[in-house]
Amino acid sequence: MSVTANSYTTRILDLPSNERPRERLAHYGPAALSTPELLAIILRVGMEGRSAIHVAETLLRDFRGLSGLAKADFGQLCQQKGIGVAKAAQIQAALELGRRLLSEAPDAGIVIRSPQDAANLLTEMRFLEQEEVRLLLLNNRHSVTRQVMLYRGSLNQANIRVAEVFRRAIRENSKAIILAHNHPSGDPAPSPEDVQVTKQIVAAGELLDVAVLDHLIIGNPGFVSLKSRNLGFS
Repeated sequence: MSVTANSYTTRILDLPSNERPRERLAHYGPAALSTPELLAIILRVGMEGRSAIHVAETLLRDFRGLSGLAKADFGQLCQQKGIGVAKAAQIQAALELGRRLLSEAPDAGIVIRSPQDAANLLTEMRFLEQEEVRLLLLNNRHSVTRQVMLYRGSLNQANIRVAEVFRRAIRENSKAIILAHNHPSGDPAPSPEDVQVTKQIVAAGELLDVAVLDHLIIGNPGFVSLKSRNLGFS
């Protein structure tokens, strides 16, 4: 325990063993730990005068929670007091594993009955630092058969080709699709370009006999369904 004239800081090693994050995780499981405790385990050690839990609490405060921390780039993390190259790498590696776990979640068999159902499958897009365009492929019962990542980059930069949108759907005999992309700014408001691309894709779907059920724009928080707003859909 280090002591100053005005305050004191307890190291994790100074805590009783049943109060240390690693020991608590081993005994009670990860769900029993707070977010700062889980982050402290990733950081492993703190810095002079501050425990790993205190460093974790500061990170979460400065970046306004896990969602903000997930959007921070490597340089921003390294600039934080007590976070060097190694700890920044550990944080980003842990967050990326979480993203990949979400993207590998089994979608097949899930029936889409509403825009919210589709948005629930695309939650991890809220935290992406650049735009991605994805497709949900569905059968004639609107059950998801696959989630496909088409492009990285904004709708303008990615230069979406309508034929490319339907290529995978036709190959897999999908009867319907849902298009989705994210806005890294967090604001899901559709742009004129979003609406124009939607019109083109809906029209092509009618010709190809593949129903375009919706185009979702994923923000953080929230999403917009262009179908619900009648934008790009006649």
